[in-house]
Amino acid sequence: MEATKDRFAYLDEGALEPSLRNVIEKKSLRWIFVGGKGGVGKTTISSSLSIQLSKVRESVLIISTDPAHNISDAFDQKFTKTPTLVEGFKNLYAMEIDPTIELEDRDIFENFSPEAQMFQDMAFSIPGIDEAMSFAEVMKQVQSMKFSVIVFDTAPTGHTLRLLSFPSTLGGGLNKIMSLKAKFGGLFSQLTNMLAPGMEADESTVMGKLEQTKKVIEEVNKQFTDPDMTTFVCVCIPEFLSLYETERLIQELAKFRIDTENIAVNQLVFPEKDSHCKLCEARRKMQEKYLNQIHDLYDDFHIVKLPLLEHEIRGTKELSEFSQNLLTPYKPPK
Repeated sequence: MEATKDRFAYLDEGALEPSLRNVIEKKSLRWIFVGGKGGVGKTTISSSLSIQLSKVRESVLIISTDPAHNISDAFDQKFTKTPTLVEGFKNLYAMEIDPTIELEDRDIFENFSPEAQMFQDMAFSIPGIDEAMSFAEVMKQVQSMKFSVIVFDTAPTGHTLRLLSFPSTLGGGLNKIMSLKAKFGGLFSQLTNMLAPGMEADESTVMGKLEQTKKVIEEVNKQFTDPDMTTFVCVCIPEFLSLYETERLIQELAKFRIDTENIAVNQLVFPEKDSHCKLCEARRKMQEKYLNQIHDLYDDFHIVKLPLLEHEIRGTKELSEFSQNLLTPYKPPK
């Protein structure tokens, strides 16, 4: 790169706008995921994004699916698994869930016949089906709330990819269960009569529950793979491991057919002019190397550059101020 260029603020001719304006102003979006390696500032960016969305959308919900749950700390307000209005806003809500354990009771066929209980045991013997069922329950709950847009503050990459695989896992699992029902339903009915004479098998209710869950997850999967309804914002910092994880994440998202065209590069160092801080200058040079690689690898992405600040970003005031950087490229104070 030529030395005459501003290494952190330049925009090549023909490059995409270095902001998340394309996400914020796209009214058709229903689901927005924010994810990346642990410790890169996903919660700060997802919270800031939800604040900007609240200015242009009727109602916004930000959901933390990270078991560590940081949005309560980010907004400096306690959130639970019930949507709660964020203080200072009229249309921004937040909730914290863990989709891998949110199904508090596995008795999905509770109070049904022994046959139904057998099918429940069969269902949860399929690898990953318990987490997927939990996810389905969460998605049914969220869909019923009718928010105009939902922002997911996700856990680190591996956990996020598992969450995104739940629709296909559940769809395949339910098909297996229904196939087993067709093959062995008669046998289970005989066992039911032996164990509990006179008790009805509740076959239609069991199959009805499975069909209902299958329809929900099929609809969710359809929306997740629709670029007009769903997008994924990748967050990274300009370091080797984070860049490596981002490339892995983008490749996996392509396999899931989930749209991604935005990368937020966080924690950039902007040394003051004529600064004598050797550490700051060394850090800037290292970050410049990886930032150049990001530009080379993702020249068809919106690349947003966000600063490492001297203070912690916490509370609605701090987040609101920081959120401006998602629309207007950051310029260090002179």
